[in-house]
Amino acid sequence: MTDSAPQIVLISGLSGSGKSVALRVLEDAGYFAMDNLPLAFVTDIIEGLVERGEHRIAMTLDARGGEAVKRLPDTLSFLHKRGLDVRLLFLDASAQELVRRFSETRRPHPLANGRLSIAECISAERALLETVAGIARRIDTTNVSPNTLRAWVRDFVQLDPSRLTLFFESFGFKHGIPLDADFVFDVRCIPNPYYDPRLRPLSGKDPEIIQFLESIPMTQRMFDDIRQFISRWTPEFIRDNRTALTVAIGCTGGQHRSVYLAESLARSLQSTHAVRVIHRELVE
Repeated sequence: MTDSAPQIVLISGLSGSGKSVALRVLEDAGYFAMDNLPLAFVTDIIEGLVERGEHRIAMTLDARGGEAVKRLPDTLSFLHKRGLDVRLLFLDASAQELVRRFSETRRPHPLANGRLSIAECISAERALLETVAGIARRIDTTNVSPNTLRAWVRDFVQLDPSRLTLFFESFGFKHGIPLDADFVFDVRCIPNPYYDPRLRPLSGKDPEIIQFLESIPMTQRMFDDIRQFISRWTPEFIRDNRTALTVAIGCTGGQHRSVYLAESLARSLQSTHAVRVIHRELVE
């Protein structure tokens, strides 16, 4: 065992949201992986694995444990006091997307009992996991490809849990607001490069789009206002022991304006915070 604390990654979330994908990523990275573990056994199993020398452990938590899942905050507190680096990841997706995924795979929902529809099962599971979602690093997988999710999970385990990490997520309003957003900023009032045929195929990372947006005074005002808001309020979240905040920047399609501002904000704050950028609508 190394001198650093054993790292434990607990993966929870809605059934069909990508928990198995996330677990396989960690297993491939060398984590001892266990799937669908009832919460009642988590503490004893983790302690046993650490005692035998496992230094990186990943587990998905099974919602079928019922009300027991609400005791997860106490479990995390206990494990932290044992000196373990415990990280909780919660995967989510819109009800419509989850229904579509279950319909495509034709697999029953874990809470199905012959009386509830898939939509009703999803609603019941979301209510059951509400406490967990509120204390975890939350990722919305609604419009996310498996490859993108794998990259985000790898990024998640490399973060420093002692620092506040700012996630800047660009998105398109026409695809829905990200479920994992702590703050949402609407930048659709800025003129849209989409209407210039030369700029339409490009993204907010391209020099032509950057030049277009930076020539508009409104873009700088929007940038300044969002940056000042974040800078003013992050100290309060740090005092509240938050380790991550997701700032969602939305334009119409999630290709130009939101991408540019997410990238710009991340660069401007990387000297004071750990930052990560997520572009939900871009295929990268």
